[in-house]
Amino acid sequence: MTSPATAGLGKIGEDLACEALERRGYAIIARRYRTRVGEIDIVARDGHTVVFVEVKARSTLDCGHPAESVTAWKQRRIITMARHYIATHRLRDTLLRFDVVSILGTAGDRPTIEVFPNAFDADT
Repeated sequence: MTSPATAGLGKIGEDLACEALERRGYAIIARRYRTRVGEIDIVARDGHTVVFVEVKARSTLDCGHPAESVTAWKQRRIITMARHYIATHRLRDTLLRFDVVSILGTAGDRPTIEVFPNAFDADT
């Protein structure tokens, strides 16, 4: 179960991630897209490519870099959810990509935001 503080950090992180992606030219299609397997944080378009974005926000490095928490197991879940999205929206011939946005220090003055395009692929 997620604590209110963790949920708040996640929401702030997603807001910051959307802003960072939009500055890079992405168009946000959906946020918190739910499937029976879980939730995709952000679905966006980058040109003709549909991008599934996992956002990881941490206030400190005590538990490691945020992007490190996107394990192979988590990647497989995101891929499963992306396949659901593609089938539901009939996007079979669409290019797709998996990005990770890492946010560190959202409770501080200026968080560090890193976008990792093509962080993993569907063959994982």
